[in-house]
Amino acid sequence: MAERTSVLVPPGSFEPEEHFYPRVLNAQIHPLVRYFLGLDNERIAARYAHLHPLVPIEAVREVLASKTTHFRWGGADLFHAADPRGGRKMYVIETNSCPSGQKSIPRMEESQEQGGYRRLLEDAFLPMLRRRGLPTGVLAVLWDKNYMETSGYAAVLADLAKEDVWLVPCFDGEENPWMRINDRRTIEIRTPAGDWLEVRAAFRYVTQRPWNRIPPVTRTLVFNPVVVCLAGGRNKMLAAKAYDLYNAKIADKNLRIEVPETIWDVSREEIPMWVERMGGFAVVKNPYSNAGQGVWTITSQRELDALMEIEQRYDRFIVQQLIGNVGWSSRGRRGPIYHVGTVPNRKNKLFVADVRFMVGCGPGGFFPCAIYARRARESLEAAAPTNSWEVLGTNLSIKNPDGSWSTESERLVLMDARDFNRLGVGLDDLIDGYMQTVLSVSAIDSMATRLITSKGRFGRKLFQSINPDESLVAEVMP
Repeated sequence: MAERTSVLVPPGSFEPEEHFYPRVLNAQIHPLVRYFLGLDNERIAARYAHLHPLVPIEAVREVLASKTTHFRWGGADLFHAADPRGGRKMYVIETNSCPSGQKSIPRMEESQEQGGYRRLLEDAFLPMLRRRGLPTGVLAVLWDKNYMETSGYAAVLADLAKEDVWLVPCFDGEENPWMRINDRRTIEIRTPAGDWLEVRAAFRYVTQRPWNRIPPVTRTLVFNPVVVCLAGGRNKMLAAKAYDLYNAKIADKNLRIEVPETIWDVSREEIPMWVERMGGFAVVKNPYSNAGQGVWTITSQRELDALMEIEQRYDRFIVQQLIGNVGWSSRGRRGPIYHVGTVPNRKNKLFVADVRFMVGCGPGGFFPCAIYARRARESLEAAAPTNSWEVLGTNLSIKNPDGSWSTESERLVLMDARDFNRLGVGLDDLIDGYMQTVLSVSAIDSMATRLITSKGRFGRKLFQSINPDESLVAEVMP
């Protein structure tokens, strides 16, 4: 049960049944997934370059070995899609800063009871604690949802650091917050006794508009800093621009982040025009929401009319090419693309599914942390659906009327011997998904670097010029 107060987590607190789904605890990881996770970046680069002969292997090695400046922990949601000629690719739908995933993947070995929690913290977070100039104070894990995973990170961090770790709730709009920023731009957390403690380093799983509680840059080491969310990790508008800029940078190496065609900086009034341009099929997104919120799939005039009647918090949107079925997908400049879908079940029904890749980045470069998949509620059919979200929406998070969150874990597709084969993907698809995730994380890290001034401050003027949404800018802490 999630505690809505600060909780002190001592070393030796990790209990697997509290930090993995019950299905995961009893699952055996699929041999192919285990094999992929055991590959080093050199072997992955060799295989990728072999399958993409126009891409120099040195370029692949460089990407995988690169060390990001800000974005050290990310996850991409990918669709396995095909064009009408049968060419298949993994397409990046969005990239998340501070993503979920550890509770959803079976452990590589039974003896590794802390699984990917330990690997991410050990290989990406702990090396950052050795930086000079960190303030004195405690270690903390900040969270606003996903208590199962965040409490797991706190317990593993306590073991690795050999000290107590504070697990601190940071809910949007909380009247009596457990966290604040002092005048030295250092994070402080409140104990149940009412004392305020400075934090030298914080592992952050604050995902709902984190920029209105935590500044983009702080003296406290934050993993990941909020500037990453603004640069694209929780901002689909800037993510689209980051991908475009990065694709131009790597074009001479024949590398590319594969994304559906995306129109950004769209005003509410312009939405119908762009939906029509895409043939009446499109995805409209509030760029700053996550967990499946603020995303509308449009396959009919009725769904478009319903969207236009909703009162919106923000002024700008993105309109994206919809990946549907062969007969009902958006018209894109590079042609339509459609879902490969799962392997048909016994009733000959197949479903839309996405694949989440979580990666970390440490002194040795990138590494995969977790993989899982999610399927839609309803099957994919030849005719366009009347309720398209039931057929195309894959996110498992459900926001309850009281503002709390629950999960439809029955639609989770595990990387185990039972579920994995249903996805219809192979080793080369996993390698492609890993590369796409690394490229998208690198693109957003590059954008985050642009948003930091030479004095180490957040470049608010530049941010406002490339993300001209006054409602969002007003929310960002100074």
